[in-house]
Amino acid sequence: MTADEKMFDEDELLFAEENPEDDNGVLREKNWKILIVDDEEDVHSTTRLVLDDFEFEGAGLEFLSAYTAEEALQIIKNEPDIAVILLDVVMETNHAGLELVRTIRGELKNTMVRIILRTGQPGQAPERKVIIEYDINDYKHKAELTAQRLFTSVLSALRSYRDIQIIEQNRKGLKHIIEASGDLFKEKSVNKLAQGVLTQVISLMGLRDSVYMEGNGVAVSSADHKDMQVIASTGRYAFCKSSVDDCKELNEETRARFKEICRIGHGCFMGNDYIGYLPTRMKGSHLLYVEGEGRSFSEQDEDLLRIFSDNVGVAFDNIYLNQEILDTQKEIVRMLGEVVEFRSKETAFHVIRVSEIVRILGLAMGLDQMEVDELYYASPMHDVGKIGIPDSILLKPGKLTPEELAIMRTHTEIGYSILRASNRKLLKTAATIAHEHHEYWDGSGYPQKLQKDEISIAGRILCITDVFDALCSERVYKKAWPVDQALDYLKQNREKMFDPDLVDLFFDNLDKIMEVRKKYQD
Repeated sequence: MTADEKMFDEDELLFAEENPEDDNGVLREKNWKILIVDDEEDVHSTTRLVLDDFEFEGAGLEFLSAYTAEEALQIIKNEPDIAVILLDVVMETNHAGLELVRTIRGELKNTMVRIILRTGQPGQAPERKVIIEYDINDYKHKAELTAQRLFTSVLSALRSYRDIQIIEQNRKGLKHIIEASGDLFKEKSVNKLAQGVLTQVISLMGLRDSVYMEGNGVAVSSADHKDMQVIASTGRYAFCKSSVDDCKELNEETRARFKEICRIGHGCFMGNDYIGYLPTRMKGSHLLYVEGEGRSFSEQDEDLLRIFSDNVGVAFDNIYLNQEILDTQKEIVRMLGEVVEFRSKETAFHVIRVSEIVRILGLAMGLDQMEVDELYYASPMHDVGKIGIPDSILLKPGKLTPEELAIMRTHTEIGYSILRASNRKLLKTAATIAHEHHEYWDGSGYPQKLQKDEISIAGRILCITDVFDALCSERVYKKAWPVDQALDYLKQNREKMFDPDLVDLFFDNLDKIMEVRKKYQD
């Protein structure tokens, strides 16, 4: 090595030691792997000696040696993260090195490793021909490969390898975001969506501990995280399920960071941790806290998290909008039910009690939560058809004539006609309830004379619930029955009016049902 070459080498290494970070300010956590493939031992020892103090992005080199192309192939298969291959051409055969290049790129599909071809016999592998026909990244004559040039070639190759890695990581990250966003947009529950977000983020970043918080607009606008609620968590934060203040695992420094993120209005890395800020139109803003666990992150990591957070914000808005629409439907259904009860001089508590008892029986029947919720919110509409019944009949204090009774019974078909045109699932369930809540188990009910399982589970549950509450409540045409008398009536009409299994479940859950009656007294 000449004095000039030595000076160049030392200057480059000094620069690397003083500036160990990459362009993004991130230190590499392990050494770069360099595979030396040459059948001359001196080439191996000289290369190691020249590059012994080499550093790039705060990491040194880990040397691997192979003396034949076959040996090199096995090492490459076992070490997929090799960054640079210093490859001789002539070894066990005149073109062993070139054949290895084809295997690496073609068979192994390894396009990331940087291959520097070094040959002492350029006649066996002319530079122009080799560069054109083989996917190599540099071509050097051994006789011309000084310490300075070797250093420069390796440094250039590592920079290229690093950049390709970043591009590949971003590609995989974006693919992950696209796939994850599609799955997340299918979620209908805020809590499930938040848990899904955490699962995807920790997978994206290779982490474990994270928390997702929901806050109201006032808390965010006042830059105060105290009203934030934890709606999902993982790792050591898995037991944080209520307010941020109640989560003992979150220290004061982290809480102060939440406040600062709320103040600046966008997410960023703070130290090794990432705090995402996700404003929504419907429900204030959310915070996403991801603990870095001591590892460093790059600008690319932050960009990926920001892209992902933007998509998630839209997903939350969709859920809140859908929930707002559904809540509006539920409120309208209940209000209409109360209007009907008010017109017939019955208390609004009747529809509330019916809804609550329907929920109890639905759960007891083993229906899933979604079905139970539909029955609960649709049941207030069971008598909506009474809107079409004349006051002279609806409000008559005495017994109805056969003709008047026939008219009164048409409320089931009127209600069905009003509701059946809707395509909304909630209103379709309400239509079924309005139509079938006077169908009896033995087929003696109306209007369709359905029997047993021909009657929907919604109709059967509403039948026993409505009859029991009506018997126990005062009406314009009767006094309220004592509860024991009403219960005896249910027993007497088991397998006549009522589904026998539902009668049994009714008595199994009688304590809960009586609590409902006590809570919502007329």
